[in-house]
Order: sequence, then C-alpha cells, then structure tokens
Amino acid sequence: MAKLIAVSIDVTKLDKSKFVTGKKGTYANLTISLNDEPDQYNNDVSVWEGQSEDERKSKADRNFLGNGKVVWSSEGQTEQPKSKATSKKEEEHDLLPF
Repeated sequence: MAKLIAVSIDVTKLDKSKFVTGKKGTYANLTISLNDEPDQYNNDVSVWEGQSEDERKSKADRNFLGNGKVVWSSEGQTEQPKSKATSKKEEEHDLLPF
C-alpha cells in the first residue's frame, strides 16, 4: 500500500549534536508515526527526532518536531476531510496532479 505524506517540521528544534555525518551529507534521523484517526486539525502524522536505544529504554521525552497528514493513498483514501477554514485557493491547489 503506497501513501504520500506531507509534513512540516520546526527545524530550529533539531538537536545538532544528533546530526550524523555521512559520505554524501549530514543527516537528521527522524521518526514518523502514522495514526489511525486524524486530530482536531486533520493531521494524522507526527514527527519527532529519532532516539537512541538508551533514550527509548529510559523513556526520555521525545523532541517533537511537527506533524502532517496523508495526502494520497493507493487504497483510494485520497485525502482527509478538509477543515472549514480551508480556502478556495488551497482547494484548487490540492487538485493539481503534483
């Protein structure tokens, strides 16, 4: 099952000490959670900074970075219901094939 997910993160919250330097660049490890039900803002995706095994075992607080939503799914669930605050321009943009 394929899905497209759009997220927005607050890059100022990234902990630079956790960046990983590789051969082709510098990386931030993120964890993404896909929820079964959307929240009050129609978001069904949460993003936080990846944790080490020790951090997970000690139940350290997650560094929450942002959220998002599934915008397309191969199962026919093409998008979440729009909130009443969605503008006409946003609706027209959502109809674009890219």
